[in-house]
Amino acid sequence: MKLKELHKIERPREKLEKKGASALHNEELLAIILRTGYKGKNVLEVAKEILKKYPLDKLETFSFGKLKEIKGIGPSRAASLIAGFELSKRIFNKGEQALPKIEKPEDAIAQATYLLGKKKEYFIALYLNARNQLVHRETVSIGTLSASLVHPREVFQPAIAHSAAGIILIHNHPSGDTKPSEDDLELTKRLIQTGEILGIEILDHLILSETNFLSFKQTNLL
Repeated sequence: MKLKELHKIERPREKLEKKGASALHNEELLAIILRTGYKGKNVLEVAKEILKKYPLDKLETFSFGKLKEIKGIGPSRAASLIAGFELSKRIFNKGEQALPKIEKPEDAIAQATYLLGKKKEYFIALYLNARNQLVHRETVSIGTLSASLVHPREVFQPAIAHSAAGIILIHNHPSGDTKPSEDDLELTKRLIQTGEILGIEILDHLILSETNFLSFKQTNLL
């Protein structure tokens, strides 16, 4: 079947225009770059055959010379593919470089300065990737003047959703005393145990006051 014989909504370009690129399968995106097929096969069939033989992550590593030798690609399309792969890399790398890096307690505190002066306890979590870059920040709970209520589920759901490798816990003490309470110690212990099961490390727990902070890691409480 020729591509023009397909219903419009099944044609890759029309589907992209109507539903957006995220709605397309890999072979449909590849078909748009290839533009045309060859005798006996439409471009969508060609794209499917190429991806069946060469997975996308492998195709991305091929040189110009190797790509152009694949049936259905050739020199012009090989150049288009390499250019597309390179643009994707540059966009991805730019995004990675823009993520804040959390290497010490002060870096984490810089992400939580809005807690200073709060009259209630706020419990937040910073979610980091394997490079210690901040990928997400979540306000887990807002408590009373002297306590916050936190369940492990509320801490780890965002970690799983954002593929975090580690978590830094932060909460404020409106009283100004950064000494951890028994509840703080027990909660931290529970979260560490949950993290061990899930393979997501609790990297530190910080308690903030308006003038000071305490790091569980630095005081060997973690």
